Amino acid sequence: MASQESPRRRRLPPAASPTAGTTTISALDDDLLRDIFIRLPSLPSLVRAALTCRAFLAAVRASPEFRRRFRALHRPPLLGLFFDYDGSEMPSFTPVRARHPDQDLLAAVRGADVFLTRLPYHDNAWRIWECRGGHLLLVNRSAQQVAVYNPLTRALDLFPTPPDEISDGCRGRFVYAGFFLLCSDEAPGSFRVVSICRDQSSLRAAVFSSATREWRILPWTGDAPSGSEHWLLKGKQVNGSMYWPHSEEAYMVVFDAATLQFYSIDLPEDLKGQGHLYMTGETKDGEPCIVSAVEFTLFVWFRSADADGVEKWVLDSVIPLEGEVLRATDGSLYDHVMLKVVALLDGIVYLSTYETLVNYYEPCWLLSFCLETRKLEKIVRKRNDTHVHPYIMSWPPSLEDQDCGVPKVAVWAERRWVSAKQYNRSPGESQCAERIAHAFHDCDDADEAI
Repeated sequence: MASQESPRRRRLPPAASPTAGTTTISALDDDLLRDIFIRLPSLPSLVRAALTCRAFLAAVRASPEFRRRFRALHRPPLLGLFFDYDGSEMPSFTPVRARHPDQDLLAAVRGADVFLTRLPYHDNAWRIWECRGGHLLLVNRSAQQVAVYNPLTRALDLFPTPPDEISDGCRGRFVYAGFFLLCSDEAPGSFRVVSICRDQSSLRAAVFSSATREWRILPWTGDAPSGSEHWLLKGKQVNGSMYWPHSEEAYMVVFDAATLQFYSIDLPEDLKGQGHLYMTGETKDGEPCIVSAVEFTLFVWFRSADADGVEKWVLDSVIPLEGEVLRATDGSLYDHVMLKVVALLDGIVYLSTYETLVNYYEPCWLLSFCLETRKLEKIVRKRNDTHVHPYIMSWPPSLEDQDCGVPKVAVWAERRWVSAKQYNRSPGESQCAERIAHAFHDCDDADEAI
């Protein structure tokens, strides 16, 4: 029987060694590397590039000015939405859907613990009070526990709710008016949690610091003209201050977390007693604003000084969105009923259509509208009968100074989702992306110590 000849294996030519005068990637200095990195399209892309090798990571870590420029030029991306459903044990997560998705962003979502598996199990549910700086602030009232959790880095901090003496001196019914998270990209790993409580006419704050690991309970405020047991509506944080509209009067109560003081400001008369129609939030520059939705039209207020130098809420713009919503969703006015503002963060208004007003089981469209560019975008279609929390990626701790004291588990988790994309490469990715795909193998030895 004639033997079959095996096919001859093609030999690849040896890699050419750099000749004199040839510039290789290792010859790029830090300034030139940062000039390249500043042109990357998104924060997830920067993370993947920086974690490719030690030289790239050192270039990013060595320049606080570069990090400030990158933050200014690239808005932190929305990764998805957390939903708190009544009666469920844990919040649920829905990622952003797009026709042409950012592969780096998808890799970040795949590597995140969006099921919150590190939270300890309790019979009663964890509830999200706030989602800020890439962290979730959750409270389990029955277990008397507070959790600050970053699903991307898997950094979890557990501590007790305020001690019982917070209710000392209460007159009438004692109610928690909110928990709020204060954190900064400039100081990763450190945070404060502000807990606000009220009785029939007064307010009190307690502040937890991650540095001291203790609650500081402040005195009760003076009496306020309440007029009702439920005199305050749900509060919102705006750039380090918390705002609560009065349920019946034309003013808002504000707590300044820097001075630890309460004060009140006016509210537009048109919004008096209309707390279900508007949302307080912040612009891209961190300034307070109010956005109200009436049917398919947005009304936007900013704080501005009048001729006497007194700051007041001033109606800045009226933005009809009927046509844009119908074009984006391919729906009808009858289907959508109206728009509802569900969140206002960093100059982005998060909106929901209101199909559930007609049919409880009918899904709604979740949309985003940028106050600066006036651009409306679809996020996802989902049944919405509960609280919605946009989850926005924060600046990763691993890109800060290597002496910032970031837990190794945070760095490991980021590198884990960075490496995941090597199994999901698209044909059109650049040569730089090919290097990034092997980031996990080029990382420091810190991974092995975990």
